[in-house]
Amino acid sequence: MSVSVREEIAELIHRYCDGVTRRDVDQWAACWAPHGRWEIRADRIASDEAGRLAILNQAFEVLDGVVQMAMNGTVTVVGPDDATGCWYIVEHTRRVNGTAGVLLAHYDDRYVRIDGDWRFAARTLVRHYDGPPDLSGPFRC
Repeated sequence: MSVSVREEIAELIHRYCDGVTRRDVDQWAACWAPHGRWEIRADRIASDEAGRLAILNQAFEVLDGVVQMAMNGTVTVVGPDDATGCWYIVEHTRRVNGTAGVLLAHYDDRYVRIDGDWRFAARTLVRHYDGPPDLSGPFRC
C-alpha cells in the first residue's frame, strides 16, 4: 500500500505534538529543516535550530505540564519535495505557578522533503483562543 504525502506530513505533525507533550526536545528538533522558521508570536520568531530550541526551552521553563493535540488539517502539494498545510491544535497547559490554560489555534505550515523525510520549513502559529480552560477569555478570528 502506498502512503500519501498527506499521511507522511500528518506523521510529522503528530511527532511534533508528541515531542512537545513528552518534552522530547530531540524528537521535536528532528521535525525541522535546518533553517526552518518558527513563529509563535511577533516577538518569538526563530530561523535556526539554536533559536527554535531557545524559544521551546523558555516555554518549558514556565510550564509544569503541556499536552498538545493535532486536530483537522490540510496539505497541498506544491512540488515533489514541497508542500503547504494548515493544522489545528488544542493545547492544555499548567504553568509552574499552578495556572491552567488552553490554547486553540492553527499552524500555517510549509514543508520540505529532505532525504526522503518531510520537515518543517516554516510554522506560523495563529491563535484563536489563549486563556482559561472554561473559555471565558476572548476569542480571535
